[in-house]
Amino acid sequence: MQDLRLNGVVITLQAVVEVPNVQGTPVPWPVAPLAPLSWLVLNGECVSDQVGLFVAALVVHVERPAGAGPAETVDALLAEESLIVSGGLRVMDTDTGMAVTPGCCSGLEDWRHWSELLSGESPWMGHDPAPRVEFLDDRLRVWQDDHLTAVRQQAEAHVDLPQSIVPTLLDEVQRDLVDFLGALDAWSRRIVPDSRAQALARAVDRSLAVSGPLALPGGRG
Repeated sequence: MQDLRLNGVVITLQAVVEVPNVQGTPVPWPVAPLAPLSWLVLNGECVSDQVGLFVAALVVHVERPAGAGPAETVDALLAEESLIVSGGLRVMDTDTGMAVTPGCCSGLEDWRHWSELLSGESPWMGHDPAPRVEFLDDRLRVWQDDHLTAVRQQAEAHVDLPQSIVPTLLDEVQRDLVDFLGALDAWSRRIVPDSRAQALARAVDRSLAVSGPLALPGGRG
């Protein structure tokens, strides 16, 4: 991931997945001990139990037999027409630690919708809170919650960034996701060492629209 600096401020855009409650939906492999409803950042640096946690986040959206082992659980994922996972893109000012995270019902499969910023439109990023993007003269202001009053909103989380760096930020997100697919493929080969391994990585690639060309408005992709 590349940090982009704006007037001395470092801006990052990261693909994140909402951590599921694995106690309520256990999976037959080790997972990272992150708190439910926190955020797992996806990139090539994810270790095995973090990848396992990501796959657990996929599993909560599918049905599988009671007591299913790794192979049966992966089969349940592969039987789906498309995989979904709660999450999206998190934008952060790393100097201040200010971050805007996806709202409820946002899915990482829609991460490419951030390209709408280049057409002057704010992508849907979830609700409760309801993030949105305000278009100012020289920059974008990403608010954490659009449903607050104007007075309260001024004190709430927001991150400023120039519209011109959006293509570079999205390029970095895609690179992180492609690198994560490599980590997922390696994890899958250990958990289900057969044809399911490659099939799972391909299914995630297809469902999350990871590796296809990043077509941006104005031919900037």
